[in-house]
Amino acid sequence: MDQAQDGAQVAAGEVRDKTPRTERGRRTLRKLLDAAAVEFGERGFHEASISGITRRAGTALGSFYTYFDSKDEIFQALVRYMSEQLRDHVTPLVQAAPDEISAERIGLESFLGFVREHKEIYRIIDEAEFVDYASYRRHYETTVARVRQRLEAGAARGEIRADVGEIHAWAIGGMNVFLGMRYGLWDEDADIAEIARIANDFVANGLVKRD
Repeated sequence: MDQAQDGAQVAAGEVRDKTPRTERGRRTLRKLLDAAAVEFGERGFHEASISGITRRAGTALGSFYTYFDSKDEIFQALVRYMSEQLRDHVTPLVQAAPDEISAERIGLESFLGFVREHKEIYRIIDEAEFVDYASYRRHYETTVARVRQRLEAGAARGEIRADVGEIHAWAIGGMNVFLGMRYGLWDEDADIAEIARIANDFVANGLVKRD
């Protein structure tokens, strides 16, 4: 059985490798993480339960313990999983952009779209600050690191100013987080393409008065 293979116990004192070794195991793990996103997103960490996660996933309770030892552990994995989903959604789009300024517009627009499809991400990441601070910090640091890499690559190509760095990346990252909250969570009717255009004009031209 695949689950038996994936969940084989090891000798006492050893760390059990819970990485799925089969495609079936990987599907089960994704089902559990997707279900955890809904459970934590709707009920919050403290009210969420392992049985609620397995019920939503349509899996046996024993399947949960094949991959996770506790509610805390699946929450930590979920923060990583959602960060990776966001990365995988946005990265191919920004990589196809014709230049760095366009990449930031496309990145924000795709992020807003992702938030509308995955509203639970804000509650989960916000709760991570108190449930698992290391995961909370890692989420934002890795997200902003990708922005910084894009900016520095654009600077190297001569598309934007040469002195871009960490502060610029955090400024853009912070702007995107709050725009996601305002127009991804709170206002589903706003035109996200227009929001991204206005924010992108701000990134490109700042607050300098125009003639």
